[in-house]
Amino acid sequence: MAERKLFAGHAVRRLRRGQGLTQAAMAEMLGVSASYLNLVERNQRPLSATLLLGLAQTFDFDPRALAAGEPGGGEEAMRRRLADPLFADIEIDRAELTEWLAGAPGGAEAFARAYDRGAGGGAALPGEGEDPGMAVRREVERWRNHFADLDAAAEALADELRIASSDPFGAMAERLRVKHQLAIRVLPIEVLSGLRTRLDLHARQLQLSEALDPPSRVFALGRHLAVEARNEIDALVRGAGFADRVAERLYRRHLVGYFAAAAMMPYARFLRACEATGYDLELLRRRFGASAEQVAHRLTTLQRVGARGLPFFMLRIDRAGQVSKRFAGASGSPLVESLVPCPLLDAYAAFQRADERVVQLVELEDPGSGSGTGGSRWFTSSRCVSPPGGWAGAVKARFVVTLGLAAEAAKGLAAARGLDFGGEATPVGLGCRACTRECPQRSAAPAGRAMLVNEREAGVSPFGFAGD
Repeated sequence: MAERKLFAGHAVRRLRRGQGLTQAAMAEMLGVSASYLNLVERNQRPLSATLLLGLAQTFDFDPRALAAGEPGGGEEAMRRRLADPLFADIEIDRAELTEWLAGAPGGAEAFARAYDRGAGGGAALPGEGEDPGMAVRREVERWRNHFADLDAAAEALADELRIASSDPFGAMAERLRVKHQLAIRVLPIEVLSGLRTRLDLHARQLQLSEALDPPSRVFALGRHLAVEARNEIDALVRGAGFADRVAERLYRRHLVGYFAAAAMMPYARFLRACEATGYDLELLRRRFGASAEQVAHRLTTLQRVGARGLPFFMLRIDRAGQVSKRFAGASGSPLVESLVPCPLLDAYAAFQRADERVVQLVELEDPGSGSGTGGSRWFTSSRCVSPPGGWAGAVKARFVVTLGLAAEAAKGLAAARGLDFGGEATPVGLGCRACTRECPQRSAAPAGRAMLVNEREAGVSPFGFAGD
């Protein structure tokens, strides 16, 4: 099979302008002609392996930034958006989409942002800005939730701490005390008045609630050690170019949490443990002293060049079916994009099966068929989690964390042992408005399909609708 040509003029142009170079100056540094570089930037020539190597060596350029910078998140992400029933009457084939992304990357990115704003809760009202959470999620997915510089800094710190002590909490506390003049103090829950952590700069104390479990305490210390990666975090925040301060702070908080998790579960050691155990989530949790949710987050980040893990996605769902966290990682899964997960997902059953992992093989409909026929298959693994903290008798938050992986990549997982990947899979959709399957669980007709009402007949689906 011929390899797909890489058109990444937008990324090369962004790099050149960031370095303050003209096309002629950059071409001279790379040993290519200015006319060739001009064609590359205008996506009239693909990026050659020689040029890619030159960019990496001359500008310390991470090749993953090419994929991360694709307009709209790349071809697969744009295909998922165009599969919306809103565009059912517009036929855009793969070749046309490729040409669009190559020829008009700015227009494609503008379309993606406008679509994402609408999908996040409707178009913005006059005078209303973009939802900060949606803006941050788009930036995280642009990097596929893998930040190589943060991983490297956290791994270096973890190695130092491991040499100093086999107790992560004790080693982190000592690091904060000696290097940052911060003492750690665990306080009664009533003293912190509903807070889990508090940084008291006057007393030079990081105060932790006694309600926090051990993984949460280590994570809290790791967050404050992220100051040691301030330059890397500041560079990522500047590169995002958020106009909204709230979005900027949310993004910074994500990066700080990323660093903390990477310090708890250093990349190389964590990946080796994943491969040695068949990604056994319970073993990983115990080995690294992390919570189930922390391990799930970490599994979506394993995209280091030359040392990639399996491409997991993650969803965190509440009891009302709302998704409070979603990370596609490198999975490219359409399941991450659905506003409300399909009710046929067994993830919901995990609420009633505390401390049990619920696994399922699901099959999406083919977005190109319009007839509900089978498409891609995915393996999902779900577990109910409850964040620590809170008074006895208080309302306790409960979520289901779902990890997913393409079925063909999941066959070696510890959680998938005994599952028949060639057998029946549960047919699921991306929410009733985006699904054209006949389904007894349907709560609305598909968008863009006329509803049919027949007083003499009753079908499987409570809502009849016109076909193609």
